[in-house]
Amino acid sequence: MPASASVAPAQRAGFDQLLAEFDAGKSAALARVVSIVENHRAGFDEILGRLHTKLGRARRIGITGPPGAGKSTLTTLLVRELRSAGHRVGVVAVDPTSPFTGGALLGDRVRMESVALDSGVFIRSMATRGSLGGLAAATREVADVLDAFGFERIIVETVGVGQSELDIARIADSSVVVLVPESGDSIQTLKAGLMEIADIFVVNKSDRPGSDRLRMDIELMLGLRSGATMKNMPAHHGVDMKSLNPARLARQAAKAQLTPSPVNQNPQTPNAPSWTPPVFSTIASKGEGVVELLTAIDAHFAYLEETGGLRERRRRRLRDRVVDVVEQRVRHRLWNDSGTGKWLDSRVEEMEAGTATPFSVADELLEQSAELIAKHDSRASK
Repeated sequence: MPASASVAPAQRAGFDQLLAEFDAGKSAALARVVSIVENHRAGFDEILGRLHTKLGRARRIGITGPPGAGKSTLTTLLVRELRSAGHRVGVVAVDPTSPFTGGALLGDRVRMESVALDSGVFIRSMATRGSLGGLAAATREVADVLDAFGFERIIVETVGVGQSELDIARIADSSVVVLVPESGDSIQTLKAGLMEIADIFVVNKSDRPGSDRLRMDIELMLGLRSGATMKNMPAHHGVDMKSLNPARLARQAAKAQLTPSPVNQNPQTPNAPSWTPPVFSTIASKGEGVVELLTAIDAHFAYLEETGGLRERRRRRLRDRVVDVVEQRVRHRLWNDSGTGKWLDSRVEEMEAGTATPFSVADELLEQSAELIAKHDSRASK
């Protein structure tokens, strides 16, 4: 299906009726619109264009971490707590795609069966379809649909492939990284970006051996990253070495954020403290620690609102979305043009002989395809 395929005239009436039912809050229309957007069927971009002005009301929470960390169980418990508080909740659960069949188990909905029948909950399981970063290509778009439909909270649970799941930070207002004592070497677990994307850490299954050590290692890394050991240190004598423990300082900083004082009620001042990710111990199978986790998620959102970080994150999300759309459309226009493919095939021999390089050929291709790339497509501007 073309990246910007429009709705056929014969289907226009039904399409407009679908959007009217969506605006009326009918759940069946929501499911159909989500399917159109997820699969990029005809009119998906028109739908997203119409819904754009309704975005920004929902809080988006990302849940990520390695397989078997208990993310689905934790998500289910968060949904229950949010429903108890009167919030409507949308869940986008991304499952891995089989490299052999292209299919996906989509088992998250099965694991969330206890909340799936709640009329105030909508769960959509999606397959990655080979996309990188642990997220399906259309995840953000589906989250937009749920936002426009009126869900106050949207939880995005990623596929669970560990360190490659950094794209969650591009979708969520608050990112929660869930780990377990069995995650392996903790320093290995925490490298390559997870420290940067996590707003909150959770050590789940904390009744198992090694959980305290993992939590301490995370707090130590947080303290070292922030340079906490050097803050407020006297220039000469009289240093209390206990106060230089980075793990303790990180823990204290995180605790202070969850119990705001008059000093940090308005963190928009030049010396406003940065957010230190708190580390929580949970036992999702027993429901322990979930209320505290949700309190921390709310505290982080309040912090973002007060500091202007929320607006900054959402502006970055809009910019990234434009980049994604441009890349999709350029790719579609180039590689679906038969002349482009033939021209590229004709240059392979030169590259093989060394008289041309992939870089020089790429530059030539872009130069000669400028008109093709820049052509106006009325269907894409709706």
